[in-house]
Amino acid sequence: MSTPVKLAVVYYSSTGTITEIAKELHDAGVKAGAAVRLLKVAELAPRAAIESNPAWAANHAATADIPEATAADVEWADAVIFGTPTRFGNVSSQLKQFIDTLGGLWAEGKLADKIYSGFVSSATAHAGQESTLLALYNSIHHFGGLTVTPGFTDPNKFTDGNPYGTSHVDAQGANPVDDVTRTAARIQAERVIKIASAIKAAA
Repeated sequence: MSTPVKLAVVYYSSTGTITEIAKELHDAGVKAGAAVRLLKVAELAPRAAIESNPAWAANHAATADIPEATAADVEWADAVIFGTPTRFGNVSSQLKQFIDTLGGLWAEGKLADKIYSGFVSSATAHAGQESTLLALYNSIHHFGGLTVTPGFTDPNKFTDGNPYGTSHVDAQGANPVDDVTRTAARIQAERVIKIASAIKAAA
């Protein structure tokens, strides 16, 4: 019997939208038979900034027990799904800082040949979701990684409409993560695991 795919869901979330999507990806991955690690990256913002926003402070407290990602988690994984809110059409500084710590693994060739994918949120529509995912995937090209996106491989993808990865418009917290986004996350997790399983079987 083949060993299960090892999936790391590595994310940054300020006010909780990305946390919710990350948990959905985690649960879908487990249901699909993968060994899954749900991991947040370190917070870089000062405590005063966090406490100035009630939603940010609440998410920070609610996720205190979720482990912080390390390079060892990425080395362990067959597949990594990165998550971030969009920041001026790019990844958050917190996630980027974590990616920048992977230089040692990159130099050893240990980031290559893994599956990578991404998910994102923004406050408004057309606010950089796709450019953020494309910017994230630039790093994957440097890893020598294999980018697996959901595309329009499932009819439900024509509802959420983003072939680059799962995305959600939260309207500054007014739009909670809904069934459309949860379905998109499930499709993405299942596709990542399917492709990673095929690669493991062929190795």
